[in-house]
Amino acid sequence: MLDAMDAASIIGYFKGKSILVTGATGFLGKILVEKIMRVQPDVHKIYLLVRASDEPSAKQRVQQEVIDTELFGLLREKHGKGFQQFVEEKVVALAGDIIYDNLGLETLPMLEALAKEIDVIVNIAATTNFYGRYDVSLDVNVMGVKHLCHFAKQCANLKMLMHVSTAFVSGFREGLILEKPINPGESLREGTYLDIDAELRLVREVKKELAAMNSSSSDDDDAAHTNKKKTERTAMKELGLQRARHFGWSNTYVFTKAMGEVLLGQLRGDIPVVIMRPSIITSIREDPVPGWMQGTRTIDTLIIGYAKQNLSCFLADLNFVMDVIPGDMVVNAMMAAMVAHSEEKGAQVVYHSTSSLRNPATYNVLYQSGRRHFYENPRVGKDGKVIPTREMYFFPTIARFHLYMIFTYKIPLEILHLVNLLLCGFFSRLYNDLNRKYKFVMHLVDVYGPFAFFKGCFDDMNLERLRLTMAMKTPEDCMFNFDPKTIDWDEYFTRIHIPGVLKYLCK
Repeated sequence: MLDAMDAASIIGYFKGKSILVTGATGFLGKILVEKIMRVQPDVHKIYLLVRASDEPSAKQRVQQEVIDTELFGLLREKHGKGFQQFVEEKVVALAGDIIYDNLGLETLPMLEALAKEIDVIVNIAATTNFYGRYDVSLDVNVMGVKHLCHFAKQCANLKMLMHVSTAFVSGFREGLILEKPINPGESLREGTYLDIDAELRLVREVKKELAAMNSSSSDDDDAAHTNKKKTERTAMKELGLQRARHFGWSNTYVFTKAMGEVLLGQLRGDIPVVIMRPSIITSIREDPVPGWMQGTRTIDTLIIGYAKQNLSCFLADLNFVMDVIPGDMVVNAMMAAMVAHSEEKGAQVVYHSTSSLRNPATYNVLYQSGRRHFYENPRVGKDGKVIPTREMYFFPTIARFHLYMIFTYKIPLEILHLVNLLLCGFFSRLYNDLNRKYKFVMHLVDVYGPFAFFKGCFDDMNLERLRLTMAMKTPEDCMFNFDPKTIDWDEYFTRIHIPGVLKYLCK
């Protein structure tokens, strides 16, 4: 039974706490760090583990990539001239990396001293490239969890380990998807058993074979070295996708995040663990900066393509639900869950921070919001002329989309290519421009197509129970709102999210 909570109890929880955050230079990490510092200035320390060569470099990176961002404007305004001093008292930049034993910290005494300090660990670090290198994805999303668990067990005062995953570890199943842990060996394809150790061995063996092939080559110049690196990179990307699809996942990112969850379940011991699984995270809805965002999300690529008029068509059924959730709501849910399950020995709770069950938004809502925004606020090109807003056509099936692309783009492109060769490159600029647009659309479909036809619905009963413990009586209480039912999607997309995409991503 969860205890009743309000804003005061959440704010009070973080007083005097020492918190280790991984992935703090990312979108969600920044929102969390800013929120804790803003609502609880008496937090003891926030340790940010970042990739850097040494401590001064880590400090510089945190200053430039976290503290100096527009997101911290409200906090900067609140503290005035004392802002930088406040930051230096509260924020500690650590040069390290979760892909290494001992978190890549410089010395063992440093690790031991940190372990004595930490009350809460928040792991947000991840490689989010859907089709990234398999070895890199395993290092961060899987081995990173292992190293963090080993460190957590050294923290005598640890009260909570918050692990941020993704709702899409479930794959692209249909029907209601429950908030439950993934069991060891569990995969999404019947008849297969997912052995994490075997996957790690496979990567080592493939890399060893690639190294042996490369060492047999007599070329040793810079060009040959670059080519070897490129070959390894391509091989690792292809291996990741091949293994993901073998076990039933659509891409390397969600596959390795699923493995990370399994490993966390196996290694956690009696550490209180919360796994937060957001769906597609979108821009901040409320505070501190509505519309603020970092990094292109799934739906944002469509908005950018539409804004630049690079996309005249796309693969999607407008009646399908896209599960999205604003970043500040995810962070609010994380903070509430940390408080609710702190010091619950042996607990492992999974939460879906999602919207498809309680307040579904269809692709049509996004498209109509985009049309409305661009008709009311037409974009102006570099030449000063208004870019006309054209209608976009959506294909409800993959077969129809591919047929359209072949006859409209692929065949004319092949003909243009032949004509260009016959005329000694006279149409090179036109061919390259059309070919670039064609490849752009096909890349979007390859990466985001599965999301466009996702038929699952994420159950959020666990999170609903947590919501029901929250008092929403004062404006302060609303600072920790994570109820998707309070979102007016049309208003959010038109007035907040789309302007945010254009301001922060569509440079």
